[in-house]
Amino acid sequence: MPNLSTKFMGLNLKTPIIAGSSGLSSSVDGIKKLEEGGAGAIVLKSIFEEEIFHELNDMMKDVPETSRYMERFDYHDLVIKGENLAKYTTLIREAKKAVAVPIVASVNCSFSYEWVDHAKRLESAGADALELNMFFMPTDQKRSAEEVERAYFNVVEKIVKEVSIPIALKISHYFTCLGQTIQKLSKQGISGLVLFNRFYSPDFDIEELKVTQTNVFSSPGDLAMSLRWIAMMSQKVDCDLAASTGIHDGEAVIKQLLAGAQAVQVVSALYKNGPTCIQTMLDKLEDWMIRHEYETLEDFRGKMSQDKSTDPAIYERVQFMKYFSGQQEIL
Repeated sequence: MPNLSTKFMGLNLKTPIIAGSSGLSSSVDGIKKLEEGGAGAIVLKSIFEEEIFHELNDMMKDVPETSRYMERFDYHDLVIKGENLAKYTTLIREAKKAVAVPIVASVNCSFSYEWVDHAKRLESAGADALELNMFFMPTDQKRSAEEVERAYFNVVEKIVKEVSIPIALKISHYFTCLGQTIQKLSKQGISGLVLFNRFYSPDFDIEELKVTQTNVFSSPGDLAMSLRWIAMMSQKVDCDLAASTGIHDGEAVIKQLLAGAQAVQVVSALYKNGPTCIQTMLDKLEDWMIRHEYETLEDFRGKMSQDKSTDPAIYERVQFMKYFSGQQEIL
């Protein structure tokens, strides 16, 4: 039978499918189900600094403005952060006792000093690795693109100096020069890059005139973005790559491995179909490997990456050269 094991960030994974950060990995029971389903590693639900900030704001609404002096604000800020971190570190410790697969802590912060403090605490709690779920919205008109992008490097530089466990950086595709940025980030001492983040998408209710949300889950069509960039960058980086977003079946897993990914992250498919869908994906992968006479993932990993392609320019083509012709040929 084919060997489905892989390595990501130096961690030994029994399968290449990682359960990404979500509410499904926010409890020990949920984590157990994900392992039983076949996950090779599990990323815990992110601890968001933004959520802590909103919790503090909600609490301070009941405090008269005359009483909102800085010492009181700082005290409650410290208490709430401490309580949230305590719950999270407890989850890490309990998860490590409950399952055998690697447990990856995930953190999302706004300020560099917060990232470093959180990272050190999560490492001390026993996390096998750390995922920095990082995105700075490029809406500040006073900051240049260079300043916004430099923030990513500043955070990574500080955290790499402070922790010894493997670090993965989960990023979006919103960069001025994405290829160069991915390559440069891979040289900062991190062990992995996850391509790409998925974001909250606002929508409008035109009857109630309210802002709502749409496309909460990814769709199979979302695979194209990460597939293209995994294929283009997998042979050009100094760290492992994991693919994320749009992976809903075994065929998508196979495609990302052919592009050069060390592993894939799955979330939306888990919400839609439950943890058992992981095994369905693995069965598809195993059957495909048998039919193509591959014994290990390394036998075909990156086989369709840009560097190994007979037509590398096709990965960088952005316009349809022929479309909706008589044969409906699309290139």
